[in-house]
Amino acid sequence: MSTAHTETVAHGHGAHDAHDDHHDDGPVSHSTFKGYMTGFVLAVILTAIPFWLVMGNVLGKPSTTSLVILGFAAVQIVVHMIYFLHMDAKSESGWNMLALIFTIVLVVITLAGSLWVMYHMNANMMPMSVHDMKNMP
Repeated sequence: MSTAHTETVAHGHGAHDAHDDHHDDGPVSHSTFKGYMTGFVLAVILTAIPFWLVMGNVLGKPSTTSLVILGFAAVQIVVHMIYFLHMDAKSESGWNMLALIFTIVLVVITLAGSLWVMYHMNANMMPMSVHDMKNMP
């Protein structure tokens, strides 16, 4: 055995002594305390504003309030993905972008389906008076 091979085997790294064993597919963004605090503050603001809109009846119309809340929810999803999940288009060789697109499709399907079901349940429910409610079993 040669001296270089003996030193490599002695360190326990095999033939990859000068190379890390993990595969870097690109720059992975590891956040700092400042990054986590920025994400936290944005998440709190994006939660507090819709809460204020609902509790203060600021916009007046429930349909407008609902649409604004859905907008804030979508922005909050993006904030969580960037600041807490560290997802961007460059990391993981673009697989994170595919995951982002899949997430957007699922969110759109879920929100649209939920609104559709709630609208039709509201439109198709029979109105009941207090007198009818008293006679129910």
